[in-house]
Amino acid sequence: MMKKNIFRKGLSLIEVLVVMTIFAVLGVLVTQSIVLTLVGSRKSESIIHARENLDYALNIIERQIRNASYVYGDSSYTIPCPNSGDTSSIYYKDQNNKESSFSCVYIGLDDSYVASGSARLTSGNVRVTNCSFTCTVGATGAPDLVTIELSLAEDSASGAQGAEVSASTQIRLRNY
Repeated sequence: MMKKNIFRKGLSLIEVLVVMTIFAVLGVLVTQSIVLTLVGSRKSESIIHARENLDYALNIIERQIRNASYVYGDSSYTIPCPNSGDTSSIYYKDQNNKESSFSCVYIGLDDSYVASGSARLTSGNVRVTNCSFTCTVGATGAPDLVTIELSLAEDSASGAQGAEVSASTQIRLRNY
C-alpha cells in the first residue's frame, strides 16, 4: 500500500496573528499620516485666512495714515502726537480735514476686531490678539511717525491647528 501525502490546508493561528499584526501596524501608520496631513492643512488655511485679514487691515490703515494731515493722541482731536497712554486707537484728520480713527476693539476676546471709525476692517472669523498704534513726533521739519503692531488669529482654529500672525510697520505722514 502506498502512503498518502497529506497536505496541510489552511493557515495556522500564528500565521493569521502575524498577518493581522502587520495590517494593524500599517493601519495605524496610515491613519497617523492622514491626521497629520489634515492638521497641517487646517493650520495652513488658518494662517492664510489670518494673514489676508491682517494685510487688508494694514493696507487700509497705511494708506489713510500716510495721507493724513494730522495725527492726534486722543478722541477729542486736540492733543497732538504722541499718544496719551491708550495705544489701542489712533485719531487723525485726512487731507480734507475730516476726522476719523482706527482702533482695536475688545483685544483678545472672541469678538475682537480692527475698526475704521465704526466699520470693521477684519472679518468675524479672526480675533485681534495684540494691537498697538504709537505716534511719535517727528524731528524738526520731519513728519510724525506712526508705528503699528498688529497680531491676529483665526477663531475657529485652536491647538495645533491654530496660528497667530503678526506684523509691524512704521508710517510717516506726508507733508501737505
